[in-house]
Amino acid sequence: MTLAWVLTLWMLLLVPRLGAGRPGSPEDASFYYGTFPPGFSWGTGSSAFQTEGAWDQDGKGPSIWDAFTHGGKGKVLGDETADVACNSYYRVQEDVVLLRDLGVNHYQFSLSWPRLLPTGIRAEQVNERGVTFYSGLIDALLQSNITPVVTLHHWDLPQLLQVRFGGWQNVSMTGYFRDYAELCFEAFGDRVKRWITFSDPRAMAEKGYETGQHAPGLQLRGTGLYTAAHHIIKAHALAWHAYNSTWRPKQQGLLGISLNCDWGEPVDMSRPMDVEAAERYLQFCLGWFANPIYAGDYPQVMKDSIGRKSVEQGLDMSRLPAFSRQEKGYIKGTSDFLGLGHFMTRYITERSYPSRHGPSYQNDRDLVELADPCWLDLRPKWPHSAPWGFRRLLNFAQTQYGDPPIYVTENGASQNLHCTQLCDKWRIQYLKGHINEMLKAIKDGANIKGYTSWSLSDKFEWEKGYMDRYGLYYVEFNSRNKPRYPKASVHYYRKIITANGFPNPREVESWYHKALETCFINNQMLAAEPLQRYMQMATEVAVPTVSALCVLLAAVLLVLLLQARN
Repeated sequence: MTLAWVLTLWMLLLVPRLGAGRPGSPEDASFYYGTFPPGFSWGTGSSAFQTEGAWDQDGKGPSIWDAFTHGGKGKVLGDETADVACNSYYRVQEDVVLLRDLGVNHYQFSLSWPRLLPTGIRAEQVNERGVTFYSGLIDALLQSNITPVVTLHHWDLPQLLQVRFGGWQNVSMTGYFRDYAELCFEAFGDRVKRWITFSDPRAMAEKGYETGQHAPGLQLRGTGLYTAAHHIIKAHALAWHAYNSTWRPKQQGLLGISLNCDWGEPVDMSRPMDVEAAERYLQFCLGWFANPIYAGDYPQVMKDSIGRKSVEQGLDMSRLPAFSRQEKGYIKGTSDFLGLGHFMTRYITERSYPSRHGPSYQNDRDLVELADPCWLDLRPKWPHSAPWGFRRLLNFAQTQYGDPPIYVTENGASQNLHCTQLCDKWRIQYLKGHINEMLKAIKDGANIKGYTSWSLSDKFEWEKGYMDRYGLYYVEFNSRNKPRYPKASVHYYRKIITANGFPNPREVESWYHKALETCFINNQMLAAEPLQRYMQMATEVAVPTVSALCVLLAAVLLVLLLQARN
């Protein structure tokens, strides 16, 4: 029997336990009608590498993701690159129009470190064309009454820092990041009042330095990701202190970090080992970065588990680096808000991995992640995250880290079908369910200040290329101009924003039907796209060619006419 069959059989045997011993999920059974607090900020987001394109234009240096996607076959689905992506570098004003039409209060986007500092080092070169580009985007947003929320680093480390120093394996990255952050505060801080240092650093460390699925593609099992995370946390603290001491007094902004984590629900609430495994899941996911920032050190369960396994593997010290007493005090309290990203809910059960299996992040946790088959919608191939898990994660973060202001920085659903689908009913249901659970969390007492739907448009999705589509706006990547088309979820999300929540059953129900009506019209526009491309080709290629032939023919006839007269 193959390993795949063994795992499948094991999961099927486990299915009856999903939900066993729990009182149920009453928060999932009832919809709460009400509105969000005044001043609640609604937005959407994107990241530089996934959308901008222009990868080698206007003085931009290469990033580790440029090197990764250009580095050979098999690294990205379809061997795709983000060389053009959504072409947002050249279509920034059009994207601002989309944001204005959506009615958002804020737009969360990232700056490209290598676009601003081609080598990654401020002392070597500042690319003024990059500064001008982002300054223009910020001004355009403000002119449209949209607040810019700026992420300093969303995974696209300058390649030269990777080549020279080994990237986030080297502690020198902390100083280079602080210098880069100070450049951004100096250039844009007069207009940007909410900063995010890192977006989802856990995925950046795990997939970049543990599994090798992401740039820089290293597989330093059980060590590389912990070293990278250690330096990222220090870099975050350095940037916060630089802002707090030098820039905050005159700019009056806020600076935090964005951490992504799914909710981990015990398979069996009556089984202590499952409850402990779910706690470990959350601490290895969210607590890994949040605990040092809010409590001064790594979660005790991480230190115990990794330390024990390190000794069993014959090592003299833990594979998890340690902060000095001075570092703990320096890092603690370095966040003005907690950015929280969430996409799915997992069921968690305990599973002990012997130390002889070797060092790895997965083995260190001693658990298995499962999805309830009842959550699967086979049509879009997307495992629907149970919305109630979102509420539980928000309340967990609120109590775990001392009632911090929370901004939801990423929340959304993907479509990974080959076919075009503007009538994204499942995304509407996802938005409705998760936003409503967020409203319930506020009712519970969570201090949630804003919500960012991920993402504005379809974009390059890392190792999955252009297969997964998270966008509210559909992008026709096969067209040179990369046109955008609103999905039904655009209309629905706009209604939530306008109403600042869910006013009453009748009105909310009408949003759904009106959203589907709009998508049918947009589908007709999208269906005409191939004909438009054909006509464009005829205009750009055929017409000039025919015109040139006509001019040539006219010249020949003129010559013949002159010869005949002579």
